[in-house]
Amino acid sequence: MATEKEYRDLYDRVAALRQQVSSRLANELTVNPQLGDALVKQLDEMLESVEKSDRIKPVPPDGGLAQLTGLGPQAAEELGATRMPAGVDAYDETVASERVLAVGDLYYLYQHERIGVFQVVQKLQELFQGGALRLSDGPGAFGLYKFDRRDVLRYTRQDRVAAYRRILGYGKGAGAANSRPNTDFHKLFTHFNNQVALFWRDKRISDVIRMRAYDPSFGSIAIVRRAGLDLRNNLKFTSYGHLNVLRVEVMQLLDEAFRILGAEDVKKLFGADNAWDVVDEVLIRYFDRRLVTSPRQRMGVTGQKVMRWLAAPHILESTRAEFETLLLDIAEDAEEWITSAQSLGLAERTEAERVLPWDRHRPVGVAARQPAPQRSARPAFSRRGGLGVYRGSGVPLNGRSRTRAPR
Repeated sequence: MATEKEYRDLYDRVAALRQQVSSRLANELTVNPQLGDALVKQLDEMLESVEKSDRIKPVPPDGGLAQLTGLGPQAAEELGATRMPAGVDAYDETVASERVLAVGDLYYLYQHERIGVFQVVQKLQELFQGGALRLSDGPGAFGLYKFDRRDVLRYTRQDRVAAYRRILGYGKGAGAANSRPNTDFHKLFTHFNNQVALFWRDKRISDVIRMRAYDPSFGSIAIVRRAGLDLRNNLKFTSYGHLNVLRVEVMQLLDEAFRILGAEDVKKLFGADNAWDVVDEVLIRYFDRRLVTSPRQRMGVTGQKVMRWLAAPHILESTRAEFETLLLDIAEDAEEWITSAQSLGLAERTEAERVLPWDRHRPVGVAARQPAPQRSARPAFSRRGGLGVYRGSGVPLNGRSRTRAPR
C-alpha cells in the first residue's frame, strides 16, 4: 500500500531519470531516434509494473479513510502518510475481443446478403420445387432439398435484417424491439480506414521526400489510435445479445449455400465455372440486378480483417516502431476497403479532416421520422387578444387558452 509521499517521490524519481537519460544520450538519440522509443518503453514498463504491484496489495477495510480523517490508532500525522491509490484499470483495455470478432463476421455476412447470395438460393428453391430446373438426383438437387427442410430451424431473414440494423446500422426502420440502430458504425468505420490508409500514404511520401524521416506530423499514430478506439468502443455497446449464436448459424448457412451453388449439376445447368458465376447468372437472369459482386465481396473480406485486427490489443501499442509493424497488417486492407466503398458511393477519402467530430449523433428511430416543426417568418396571432395562440399551432402563449386559433 503506497502512501501519498511514496507516490509523489516515485513520479519525481521517474521524471528525473527520464531527464538524466535523455541528456546523457542526446547525441545518440539525434542519430538513432528509435533508441528513444526503446528507452521510453522500458521506463513506462517499469512504472506500470510498480502500479500493478500496488493494486494487488491488500486494501484496509476502510479504504484508508481513517488515516485521512485522523480517526483511530491508524491516524496519519501528515498527508504524506495517507494511502494513495494508483488508479483504476484503463477503459480501453476492457473491451472483449470475442464481441469485436463477432461483429467482423456479421459485417462479412451482411455484404454477402447485399450481394444476393441467399436470394439466389431461394430462387433456385422456387424453381426446383416448381419443376423449372433440370435437376433430379445430383448433389445440388439434394442440397436444395435439405436447405429447404432446415429452414424452420434457422433464424429468419427478418432476424438477420434486425441484427444488421441494430449492430451495423444498415437498413431501414427503427431496428429490433428494445434496441437502437447503430447509426454511427459506418461513419466510424470509414473514418478509421481512412486514417489507416492516410497514415501509410503520409509515411511513404515522407520516406521518399525526406529520407529516413521521423517527423510525427507524417503519420501520427495518435490519430489512428483514437479513430480505432472510437470504433471499438462503439462496437462494445452494440455486440451484446444473440450476436455470437446468430453469426455462427448464418456462417454455416452461407457455407451450405455455396456448396449448393458450387455443385457440379448446378454449375452445368447455368454453364458456370464456379459458384460465383452461378450467383451472377441468377441475379442477371431472374432479378435483372446490376452486379456489385466484386466490390461488395472485397468490402466484406477486408472489413472483416480490419475488425479482427481491432479485436487484438494492437491498437494500444505505444511504441512507434511496433505500432507501425502491427498496423502494416491491415494497411492494404484499409486502402482496398475505401477503394471498393468509394466505387459504390458508400465512402469518401478524407485528406484534411483527420478528426471525426464527437457531435456526429443523429436522431434515430421514432425521433428521426418526426418532421421538424415549421416556423413561419412572420407569426400570425389570433384576433382574440394579442397574446392568444399561434395560428395553426394550438400552443397557448399565456398559459390559459387551449383553443385553436381561427383561420
